[in-house]
Amino acid sequence: MDGSSTGTGTGTAPTLEDVARAAGVSRATVSRVVNGVRNVDPGIQQAVQRAVAETGYVPNRAARSLVTRRSGAVALVVSGAGADADRVFQDPFFGRVVSGVVRALRPRGVHPVLMFADGQEDRAQVLAYLTQGGADGALLVTTDGRDPLPGLLAAAGLPAVLFARPAPPVGLDWVDLRHREGGALAARHLLARGCGRLAVIGGPADVPASRERVAGFREALAGGPVRVAEADFTLDGGEQAMRALLAEQPDLDGVFAANDLMAQGACLVLREHGRRVPQDVAVVGFDDSGAAVAARPRLTTVRQPVEDMAAEMVRLLLDRVSGAAAPEPAAVLFEPELVVRDSA
Repeated sequence: MDGSSTGTGTGTAPTLEDVARAAGVSRATVSRVVNGVRNVDPGIQQAVQRAVAETGYVPNRAARSLVTRRSGAVALVVSGAGADADRVFQDPFFGRVVSGVVRALRPRGVHPVLMFADGQEDRAQVLAYLTQGGADGALLVTTDGRDPLPGLLAAAGLPAVLFARPAPPVGLDWVDLRHREGGALAARHLLARGCGRLAVIGGPADVPASRERVAGFREALAGGPVRVAEADFTLDGGEQAMRALLAEQPDLDGVFAANDLMAQGACLVLREHGRRVPQDVAVVGFDDSGAAVAARPRLTTVRQPVEDMAAEMVRLLLDRVSGAAAPEPAAVLFEPELVVRDSA
């Protein structure tokens, strides 16, 4: 039942006994760690995991699934309008989610299965895959505030965790950022620099996180004037919005963009118009993604700890799958942080 499928160089595959000897624990303890049983002392768990790596032991997943009735996989589902591979692989935000998920799953011996749900047929396939046991649960990242998939997962009784607070509530665990506070951080920083002619490049109005970021920015201005242009979280969208804002207010001196890609696009357009960043126009982004350090100048931005949030999603989901979670849905909110670089 606990056999392995790799060799050690001696003609035999490493066994649970080999791992137990290397870790200095019993075979039963190794089995509990390998099978994801909770309530194992963290120090012992780390010793077993090191011994697994040293011996090259690989659990027999087919045998283990008969014992645990689990697949050893979770679905990482990107859902909503435009949820396709091209967009996911081009957007640094999604890359950070994947990185955080993979990093959190690896030591637990669980593998992610990437799925896209951009329509009714895709959503049906995700539900069928989970219902048939292809994965033990879903980590759902949705780009559409009206996405029906969270409600469908909840109605089917499937374990799932959402990246972003669901609106309206659907009875699933979720993690999110205090986006409104992040927008306020950006506004206060621009005001402290002496900026008084401010503009905002917001994301799509149907994305709650975007609305919250813009609302927080406005609130921190205490009624001060600000122009807002809506874009689509892409670099091109940021460029188009920045051109529109400059046409309306050529003398603006501070810009907040609701993500780093749009802030990067804004900087490109400002340079085209002969405006120096930050001397003439200060720019603040949001996320602290790879785009923030790739931009020139490097972006001052509001950090969203995406990797940590993704890891928390993994923890919540595995607790839900194992039965260790409380009956009521869990909600975890992370704090934003201003990261000051060169653009503001």
